[in-house]
Amino acid sequence: MERRSWEDLVQGLVREGILRSPNVIKALQRVSREQFLPEDMKSYAASDTPLPIGWGQTVSAPLNRPF
Repeated sequence: MERRSWEDLVQGLVREGILRSPNVIKALQRVSREQFLPEDMKSYAASDTPLPIGWGQTVSAPLNRPF
């Protein structure tokens, strides 16, 4: 999995024209996915893939583009 910062991910999605709504951009800048992850997964918060949060559940990918 690629490791980068949450802000890098958000800015990349803005540059690519995927994120266009100022309100959505502000929300993503204020609330990182890291806050919803177990400690051992926090460093992967900006990865564009679903991540396990325990009990067989995942937190969704920010975009989850096909490779």
